[in-house]
Amino acid sequence: MKKNISTFIFFFFLAVSFSYAQKGKVAGTVMDGEFVEPMAFANILVKGTTTGTTSDFDGKYELELEPGTYTLIFSFVGYDTQEISEIVIKSNEITVIDVTLSTNSLETVVVTTTVKRNTENAVLNMQKKSVTLLDGLSAQSIKSSGASSVATAVKSVPGVSIQGGKYVYVRGLGDRYTKSILNGVDIPGLDPDRNTIQMDLFPTSILDNVIVLKSASAEYPADFTGGVVDIITKDFPNKFESSISLGMGYNPDMHFNDKYLTYTGSDTDFFGYDDGTRNLPINRYQPIPGTFENRLLLTSLTDKFNKELAAKQENSGMNFDLGFTLGDQYDLGNDMKLGYQTSFSYKNETTFYEERIDGAWIRQNGDPSEYQLNSTLSSRGSEGINNIILNGLAGVSLKTKKSKYKFNVLHIQNGESTAGVYNQEISEDGTGGAQAPIYKNALTYTERSVTNFLLSGSHRFSNDENAWNLDWKLSPTFSKVYDKDHRITPLRPSDNNTFVISPSTATYPIRIWRWLQEENWVGKIDLKKKYNLFNSPAQLKFGGSYVYKFRDFSIDAFTFQITGDDSFIENGNVDNLLATQNIWTPDSDSGTHITFGDTFNPDNAYEGEHNIASTYISNEFNITEKFKTVLGLRTEYFKAYYTGADTQEDIVYEREEVQDKFDFFPSANLIYSLNDNVNLRASYYRTTARPSFKEQSNSQIYDPITNRLFIGDLDLVPSYINNFDLRYERYGDSGQMFAISGFYKDFKDPIEITFFESAANQLTPANLGNATVIGGEFEFRQRLGFILESLNDLKFNANVSVISSKLEMSQQEYNRRVLAAREGESIDRERDLQGQSPFLLNIGLDYNNEDIGLQTGLFYNVQGKTLEVVGTGIVPDVYTQPFNSLNFTLNKAFGETKNSSIELKISNLLNDKKESLSESFRADDQIFSLRDPGIEFSLGYSFKF
Repeated sequence: MKKNISTFIFFFFLAVSFSYAQKGKVAGTVMDGEFVEPMAFANILVKGTTTGTTSDFDGKYELELEPGTYTLIFSFVGYDTQEISEIVIKSNEITVIDVTLSTNSLETVVVTTTVKRNTENAVLNMQKKSVTLLDGLSAQSIKSSGASSVATAVKSVPGVSIQGGKYVYVRGLGDRYTKSILNGVDIPGLDPDRNTIQMDLFPTSILDNVIVLKSASAEYPADFTGGVVDIITKDFPNKFESSISLGMGYNPDMHFNDKYLTYTGSDTDFFGYDDGTRNLPINRYQPIPGTFENRLLLTSLTDKFNKELAAKQENSGMNFDLGFTLGDQYDLGNDMKLGYQTSFSYKNETTFYEERIDGAWIRQNGDPSEYQLNSTLSSRGSEGINNIILNGLAGVSLKTKKSKYKFNVLHIQNGESTAGVYNQEISEDGTGGAQAPIYKNALTYTERSVTNFLLSGSHRFSNDENAWNLDWKLSPTFSKVYDKDHRITPLRPSDNNTFVISPSTATYPIRIWRWLQEENWVGKIDLKKKYNLFNSPAQLKFGGSYVYKFRDFSIDAFTFQITGDDSFIENGNVDNLLATQNIWTPDSDSGTHITFGDTFNPDNAYEGEHNIASTYISNEFNITEKFKTVLGLRTEYFKAYYTGADTQEDIVYEREEVQDKFDFFPSANLIYSLNDNVNLRASYYRTTARPSFKEQSNSQIYDPITNRLFIGDLDLVPSYINNFDLRYERYGDSGQMFAISGFYKDFKDPIEITFFESAANQLTPANLGNATVIGGEFEFRQRLGFILESLNDLKFNANVSVISSKLEMSQQEYNRRVLAAREGESIDRERDLQGQSPFLLNIGLDYNNEDIGLQTGLFYNVQGKTLEVVGTGIVPDVYTQPFNSLNFTLNKAFGETKNSSIELKISNLLNDKKESLSESFRADDQIFSLRDPGIEFSLGYSFKF
């Protein structure tokens, strides 16, 4: 009897398991095309049956079906009904169908489409229906492009370019005017003085979408002008997902090169951090005695410093990277789901510039007939860089029928080790005369990290279609940048191949530690409610946020000199400086020792605080059936404090208030639908650009390689910008579109980087006048199937921005330029705005065939000559030269489910150089900086489980 029962139970569970195994699922997101957001409680029905479900408050739905081909009907009261046909359900597989519902009337209209067209049309419909000017990249479109990171994906967005492979620029405006946010909240990057985070840090496998806004809306921060890039990570996948990726890169100019320069680091450099090997070896407040007192202590303190000072040659390795993702969801019953998403990525990049060039130039002072520039610094040398980036993300989400809670942790760890040898010519008087040769070794290490926490909640108060929705977010971020034991050793060549320390020409050999720690706390709350206005759907939003930022910065520096016999450095081997036998002792009364009095300088430390309290209200509504608008008002109360010292002026700043601004930021976005596929847009919005902590400080930050000195300015004021946009756009099928736009921006007190008067090696931020920017954009995406049907998978993309910027100089700047004018030179009161590119060109030819799993493309990008550093008259302007970037990518997926793929990339096919030039009237252009990135070949493999 027991045997029969056991047999029955076995076959029962086998049958149940077999039955379950035969089923598949269809799942996805229903989007509200009117308000470009998830649509709660939309109806999903299998045509011809009573089988169906509804989307949850987050727009997600899931439906289990027997294998077969189905048509699904998506509907919501007052919105167009969509029928999606030819949906194939396979056993134990999930078919993802995302749908956007929209309405132009209260009548029901049936729209029939197919699965292949649905995804691209959904993305285009989001852009078409959005009142703000935006471009969206969904997870599906990113996947089809073959992009492995946000940096490579976002380049396809019109008007967007990536600088240095990392930082996003919108409409040719520099980093100051472009803002990146993560999941809707502020997050500093590895360089906290930038307004954007590095886009190459995020693998596309963890993304839900990327939104690039080009016009403002009241719920977004006001400190942007070019655009806001919102990176949105996945909550959790519809089923268990896991992937692994491996990649390597080879640059013939940089890798397997036996001239590569490096030095001995710590045992943990491979993981992006120093294990303490480079820690400050003595207390910053330790008094440094002279050779005339406490003589044994001087020897002991000198002996504590690491003895390695010279860059060593060795063979360089290739770039390589790896990563994995893991995610799943669990049904807890009672309409509750728990999901998680994790990812990890590691990059190890080796860069070698066999000839890095830097220069500083100045006009001949007092002789206007002399046109050619004089050199105050000429630096040529070799430099090896090893850059490590680790990125870990872990998130968990709990979703109920009316609420969702999410907790994310993101950590980015970066270690950059640099070794270089430079031959320099330095002007001893700073005017270009009396050039002195310098032989310099530089060993540097910078450790950076960012840790971000995000706790958020979304709540819907009822099942009513016009229910209130509440979103809240709390996000602290902790970042640090440690420059650990920068070792700069300049020697002056003398007669007969001898070398001496010459502090009057360069500096003493110096060791630098810089410490930067920053906290960034963000709290945000948003309320919204849909309602009917003028017999059409409308939506009211209001909310507020508070941002608190705190920075602690300090510098420790110690210099070294030689007393007595210096013959041990005759051959230029700087490692001899701190060799044990060459350290100064009381017995020898000769050798290297720390400079007397080198202790912590309070001028080299500051604390900064930023407080930003904001509120907003906006209303989105239809004035007529075809005329839609969003009117919004944002207020921001910005207060900044500075704590530091200026010992030369005998001033101590104790939480000195340096900013106290209460500002209104109105915005108006209008869209008129000429027909279902053609829109006419107009918008106005006011934005700001605020000085960074470093800029609004009394700090002096020295670059020991180029001898350039950055000097802060406590008197800076924020910039304010009035923005106007006008755009005509026409949408077609399968990702095709045409658009032409115009924009105008009026800048009050833009912050620019300039030189100190008559000091070509000293840079400072300043408000130098008012400026205007006027530009036009042209966007075109066209499949080539109109030529031959077989070419329908080949798409041509082009977007061009042409921009004219003018800044009216302050009287002080204008006077300086007039006084420094050359014979025959006329000084115009207007000049270019610093950081604004005059044109931006993106062209791409993209082939994508999902059936065979092949994506390949050729992409070209260039920006026009851009004012990089503003001159002073005597010191000429510096312009970044156009960099012609031509890149090729090929991605081939294999297997029945396309779960493995190989990717080939070739970067900088034109082998162009990155160059900045000092330019002056009738003078030859001179190199300010020059780097040769070479051509890189990358090969990657990924597999999805």
